[in-house]
Amino acid sequence: MTDKVLILAASPTRREARKIARQLVKVRLAACVNITQSVQSIYRWGGKLADEKEFLLLIKSTRDLFAEVRKAILALHSYTTPEIICLPIVDGSPDYLNWIGDSVKHPDQVESAQTTREPKP
Repeated sequence: MTDKVLILAASPTRREARKIARQLVKVRLAACVNITQSVQSIYRWGGKLADEKEFLLLIKSTRDLFAEVRKAILALHSYTTPEIICLPIVDGSPDYLNWIGDSVKHPDQVESAQTTREPKP
């Protein structure tokens, strides 16, 4: 087991997904964020069946930064209850795992994402 994690989040628009991804990498909460092409999400919300297009974010970070990543996503996301799921990375390429660790800040060095948020256009 490593201290690296894959965090999943979904966004209703590519623009919002890019905004979240750029901020996470900018403040070094994530080493990398992949944004998928649109996916079809079917779920129950407010007692009704929803069938929506979303963009999935695959966020590479460390376990000790998850609380800060979650906080940043919540501050930037348009959903009331966004998907934020943290999965452990059990093993992987040692060079890639080291790169993740080198690319993110240690939690006590991370500025709050809310204080470094870019102004809205």
